[in-house]
Amino acid sequence: QVAAACRLYMQRNGDTVAGRKVELILKDDTGLAPETTKRIAQEMVVQDKVAFLAGFGLTPLAFAAAPVATEAKVPMIVMAAGTQVIPQRSPFIVRSAFTLPQTTSPIADWAFKNNIKRVFPMVTDFAPGLDAEKTFQSRFTAAGGTVVESVRTPLRNPDYAPFLQRAKDAKPDALFVFVPSGEGLAVMKQFDERGLRAAGIRMIGPGDVVDDDLLETMGAPAVGVITSFHYSAAHESPENRAYVDAMMKANNGMRPNFHSVGGYDGMHVIYEALKKTGGTGTGEQLVNAMKGMKWTSPRGPVMIDPEARDMVQTIYLREVKMVNGKPWSIEFDKVENVGPGG
Repeated sequence: QVAAACRLYMQRNGDTVAGRKVELILKDDTGLAPETTKRIAQEMVVQDKVAFLAGFGLTPLAFAAAPVATEAKVPMIVMAAGTQVIPQRSPFIVRSAFTLPQTTSPIADWAFKNNIKRVFPMVTDFAPGLDAEKTFQSRFTAAGGTVVESVRTPLRNPDYAPFLQRAKDAKPDALFVFVPSGEGLAVMKQFDERGLRAAGIRMIGPGDVVDDDLLETMGAPAVGVITSFHYSAAHESPENRAYVDAMMKANNGMRPNFHSVGGYDGMHVIYEALKKTGGTGTGEQLVNAMKGMKWTSPRGPVMIDPEARDMVQTIYLREVKMVNGKPWSIEFDKVENVGPGG
């Protein structure tokens, strides 16, 4: 999704910026091996002499590459990973994605206002999951809600069934779920099979669990899930309609997801920083050019917070509904200008 969006940005905006030819070098870090990510980042800086490092699907990978960016003074654009502290790991990190506190706070506030008083959180046991858990619990209990019990699932090869059974036995009003992109399908299937939906337990959370990339495969079991998130492929705007059409045309009908928009906006940040510095900026000058940048993304109006080097953006409340026989996360409310801390 990220790579497809980066390619699309270059296709739509050309591959020359401020007199500099832009080349995209893709390396597979295998997804869950921080030492591999670090080695690839070092090779790219030393051998390929890259002007930017970008990508980083999971938090541990961004953490691993941060010292490389600092030492080489190379801007590092985090297009996917969502743990809040990531930009603090290097003054050269700028994030074009989101943070978990940012995407979690609105669903915590919405839940209590909408008669969800007892919640059972289930999060993946790594940094963003802990961010989501902490943010949800503090916001929800401050509003007057009760967290009945909380469980953390393993990052590698999780079986959600025993955790979902515990949730069902606790009889909450809702199950709050955070799982990384790609895991939503297994959760949704077992949520249904274990009879939580039949027992009247709702599913809420940040939008990762109903990732647009998997939503069509999930089908009917996802209908009714309420999430708060910064991007839905169903977002109504001229920019997003054009973006979704172009992404689907270029990628055999693939529906763009939140990671794609992190990649697309990350390329925008790179292009605009090159323009601002006349194509000859140092790493420090490029990062400085990114601070405070504002534009209209497919997701809506966004800004790079000059202090945090992180996104300020609108977070939308959405419900999965069937539209023309396919499930989409349909926005019904929004919170504007949400900072990285939620």
